[in-house]
Parts: sequence; C-alpha cells; structure tokens
Amino acid sequence: MDMVDPTVFRLAIFVLAIFVGYYVVWSVTPALHTPLMAVTNAISSVIIVGALIAAGPADLTLAKVFGFVAIVLASVNIFGGFLVTQRMLSMYKKKQK
Repeated sequence: MDMVDPTVFRLAIFVLAIFVGYYVVWSVTPALHTPLMAVTNAISSVIIVGALIAAGPADLTLAKVFGFVAIVLASVNIFGGFLVTQRMLSMYKKKQK
C-alpha cells in the first residue's frame, strides 16, 4: 500500500483548516465577538512568546527572520484586537447627555 506524501497530507489539513476557520468566524454572533477577540489576543500573545524564542540572539538564520516576522504580525494582531474590542465595548456603554 502506498503512503501519502507528507506534503500533500499537510496541504490537505491546511485547506480544511481554512474552510473550518471561515465557517467558524462568519457564524459567530455579534454578542460573542468580544469574548472571541479576547481569546485570539491571548493566542497571539502565546505566538509572540514562541517567536521571541525563535528570534533570539545569535546568528542570522531563516528561523530568526521568520521569528521576527511572527513577532511583528502578532503584535499588529494584538494591537488591532484591543482596538476592536475597545470599540465594541464602547457600543454597549450608556451614552451620556
């Protein structure tokens, strides 16, 4: 019996993750958006910790470059997530006259 190429297997998992992620994100009700955003901010902070380890001191390698890119992208995601969360929470506050 032939084994499936690991690259094809990983690509299939990636494509399935895209479809599942799309349907999960677009089926979230607006009331659950703020808690979901808080969870994604927590996940991004874990990514930053791992990326800091990958981009640590020493020689310049491809892993270090990817680690630095991960730090930048996760930082933008966290900052944007906090802005969106703050805006969503302000929508629920009573307006002062």
